[in-house]
Amino acid sequence: MMMPAVALHVLALLGVADSAAEVTYAVDAARSSVVIHVGRSGVFSFAGHTHTVVAPALQGRVVAVEGDLSRSAVHLSFETARLTVLERGEPAGDAPKVQEAMLGPKVLDAGRFPAITFESTAVAGTRSRPGAYRLTVQGTLTLHGVTRPVTLPLAVEVGGDGLEATGRMTVRQTDYGIDPVSVAGVVKVKNEIAIEYTIVATPAHP
Repeated sequence: MMMPAVALHVLALLGVADSAAEVTYAVDAARSSVVIHVGRSGVFSFAGHTHTVVAPALQGRVVAVEGDLSRSAVHLSFETARLTVLERGEPAGDAPKVQEAMLGPKVLDAGRFPAITFESTAVAGTRSRPGAYRLTVQGTLTLHGVTRPVTLPLAVEVGGDGLEATGRMTVRQTDYGIDPVSVAGVVKVKNEIAIEYTIVATPAHP
């Protein structure tokens, strides 16, 4: 009579261990994207336009624990110097000038601050359906040499070949010691910038 009870107890423990097992994913740079939208403000903001900046070669890892989301973790980074201003929406020939200013000492200062990183500190959320989650990821964003707390909302889809997480957040440039660029004090870049991200990751090999 004792043996079935012991066996059931062992199976239950194995089930719990399996549901709480960690799976580490490596970010797939080729299929991931970070797009930054920089708008204009000021009295004559209608005369300006929105700059679209992309961050290629996103690197990082995602540790997923399906049975205990609070144990999950996210680490992301990319090189500041590889941020690229798209020609789309820019007057002819302006994109290289905008990029030079963006990476220069008055804005991102890529020479002094070569990396932009995000490190999670807490993960919470719910499963909306099998393989799909709505998460709130608390963490720190290091930009321009300044580290501040931020929140990443994530919609996550998990499949047999990996996961895909999407979301959108905003940050204020002044929070990171960056003064929004202005032209003659009239046409000015908005302090708030919008960041859209798609993170595709595949199981990491030992």
